[in-house]
Amino acid sequence: MQQMAMSAFAVTSPSSHGYALSALHARHSQRLHMKRICSQVRALAQTQLQYKKLGDSDLLISEVTLGTMTFGEQNTEKEAHDMLSYSFDQGINILDTAEIYPVPTNKDTQGSTDLYIGRWMQSKPRDKIILATKVAGYSERSTFLRDNAKVVCVDAANIKESVEKSLKRLSTDYIDLLQIHWPDRYVPLFGEYSYNPTKWRSSVPFEGQLKAFQELIDEGKVRYIGVSNETSYGVMEFVHAAKTQGLPKIVSIQNSYSLIVRCRFEVDLVEVCHPNNCNVGLLAYSPLAGGVLTGKYLDANTDISKRSRLNLFPGYMARYNASLAKEATNEYVKLAKKHGLTPVQLALGFVRDRPFTASSIIGATTMDQLKENIDAFTSAPRPLPQEVLDGIEDLFKRYKDPVMNLKLFTYPGRVIWTKSYSLAGVLVPEIRGIDMPFGLPVVPPFIRVGKEDMPQAKPVYALVLF
Repeated sequence: MQQMAMSAFAVTSPSSHGYALSALHARHSQRLHMKRICSQVRALAQTQLQYKKLGDSDLLISEVTLGTMTFGEQNTEKEAHDMLSYSFDQGINILDTAEIYPVPTNKDTQGSTDLYIGRWMQSKPRDKIILATKVAGYSERSTFLRDNAKVVCVDAANIKESVEKSLKRLSTDYIDLLQIHWPDRYVPLFGEYSYNPTKWRSSVPFEGQLKAFQELIDEGKVRYIGVSNETSYGVMEFVHAAKTQGLPKIVSIQNSYSLIVRCRFEVDLVEVCHPNNCNVGLLAYSPLAGGVLTGKYLDANTDISKRSRLNLFPGYMARYNASLAKEATNEYVKLAKKHGLTPVQLALGFVRDRPFTASSIIGATTMDQLKENIDAFTSAPRPLPQEVLDGIEDLFKRYKDPVMNLKLFTYPGRVIWTKSYSLAGVLVPEIRGIDMPFGLPVVPPFIRVGKEDMPQAKPVYALVLF
C-alpha cells in the first residue's frame, strides 16, 4: 500500500505541480493586468469631467456648469461664443443664463446674454445642450422686464411672458431647466443674513407658481423646474405642494456655496435636499466667491484687481470685498500653496467634492480664466487629500462665513460702513444705500466722509447682520 502511494506520488507530482504553478502564475498575471487597467481607468477619470443626475430628473449634467452673466457686459459676442465653444468641447453640457442677464442689469443691455447664446446654439446639436435659465423673482424696480407691469412677480402671467421672451431670445422651442431666480416672497438675499419679520409680505402661493409651470411643461416649453436663492422653508413648501397637488416637483436649487459661504446651506438645506428626503440637486454658484478666492483682490493695486468686477462695479457683491473675507482668503491661499495647489484648485476642488453638489457654476471674462477654472476640476486630486480637508476645517472654525463680518469705522456720533479703506468726497448729511441690479438692498446704509475725517476713524471688527 505504501509502495503504491509512493508510486502514485512519483507519477503525478511533477506534472501536477507544474500545472498548478502555471495556473497560479496565469491568475497572478491576470490580476496584475486588471489592476493596471483599473488604475488606468481611475487615472483617466481623474482627468475627465464627471457627470451626475440632477435631482430626480433624467438630466445627466456635467460637474461644471458654464455661467454666462458677463456676456453682453464684460464680454463681447465673439468672446462669449469662443468660451461657449471651448466649454462644450471640454465636455460641459449645461449652460446657465437668466432673463435679467447680463449683470449689472439695466434696460439697455438686458437680454443680450440670451441673444449671444441663442445665436451660438444655432450651430450646435440642441439635444446635446442642457439649457438652464431663470425667471425673475419679486421686484418693484425691474418692471422693464415685462411689457406692462407695475411689479414683477412669480405669478402665471409673469412666468408665461418671461418664458416666451426667453425662448425667442435663445432661439429654441424648449428650456431644459427653468428656475425661479429669487423667491416671490420676502427672504434675506444677496448679503442680508438674518430674516427680518417686519419685511414679511403677501406673495404668490407655492401651489399657484407650480400650476403656472405645469402649463408650460404640458406645452412642451419647459422640461424641469428649480429654485434659486431659496431657503429650507421654500424648498419644503414647493415639494409638499407638488406631492399633495400632483404638480411638478423642483429638481434643483441654485444657491451660493464656497469656502467662505457655507453655513446657510450646510445648516439645514443639506438635510432637506438629501436624495433620501427631497432629492434636490445643488447648482453651486459663486464657488470662487465672485473671484475673491483666486486671491486676485488681495492686492488692490494690481491691474487684474482693478479690471475685475468687484472694482469695476462699486457696491456689486460688496459683501466679498468689504469684510473678513479678504483675511480668510489670504489664509486659504496659504493653505493651497502649502499643499502644492493653486487657490482655484483648492476652492473649486472643495465644492466639487461635496456630496450634495450636483454641479458648480463657473464664469469667466477671459479664456485664460475659463481654462484655469475647468482645468481645476480635473487637475486637483479627486478627492482632495484628508490633510487638505483638515486644513480647510481648521480655517472654517476661525472664519465661519466671513462675508458676514464687515469692517467698520467709528468716529464721534456715527458708525459707517465702507467697502474699502479709501473714502473720497465730502461729508454728506444723509444716509443712502447701494442696490443690486435686482432692485434689492444688499448692504447697510453708509455715510460718505472726506479724507479729512479718516484720522479720527477707529477701525473695529464687528458681526453685522444686514
